[in-house]
Amino acid sequence: MSRQRTERPKVSRRSLLYAATAAFGVAGTLAAVWPFVAQMKPDADKRAQGDVIGIDLADLRPGPPRVIRWHGRPILVARRTESMFAAMHEKAFVARLVDPDSAKHQQPDYAKNWHRSIDPAYAVLVGVCTRCGCAPQFLADDTLGMAGGYICPCCASHYDPAGRAYDGIAPYNLPVPPHIFDGRARILVGKNRPGETFSLDSVERI
Repeated sequence: MSRQRTERPKVSRRSLLYAATAAFGVAGTLAAVWPFVAQMKPDADKRAQGDVIGIDLADLRPGPPRVIRWHGRPILVARRTESMFAAMHEKAFVARLVDPDSAKHQQPDYAKNWHRSIDPAYAVLVGVCTRCGCAPQFLADDTLGMAGGYICPCCASHYDPAGRAYDGIAPYNLPVPPHIFDGRARILVGKNRPGETFSLDSVERI
């Protein structure tokens, strides 16, 4: 019984040369493109800066907020005045608030209080209107009838110094980003207290 021999297809030298040339071409292209790809990828320091940002409070004066950028959003860090505290507690004003008890999920549990922060003296808010997405502007003195606060230039929604919505059409308070105090003179935005997992992905509207 004879065995049939299976002949392997012959590969010409020209085909080998074409394959080798193509392989070298791909390798050369990757080598040329890689520096640009690597440059577009943020290094560890830049990624960390986007996750947690420190704000020094030593030179933060009462009144207008300091605005920083965190994950592409404006963050308002403000030191509140005594006149703001008094206005925020007035019964007639509290009755106008959309969500006076911060019942809606717009802040971490540790900021679910009348001042919506860890320390009543300081506010940390996401400066994005919860109705239209514009950046609310700070107005000082009695422009808003309560010694300062925020108004949206697009839909005219009003927010008090704690970011609580009142006059206007905003359905939610301004979100409070995760933050902690690093000592007494620094706030770290983007970092939760131990055991907390609050994220802006869980807020009702931003």
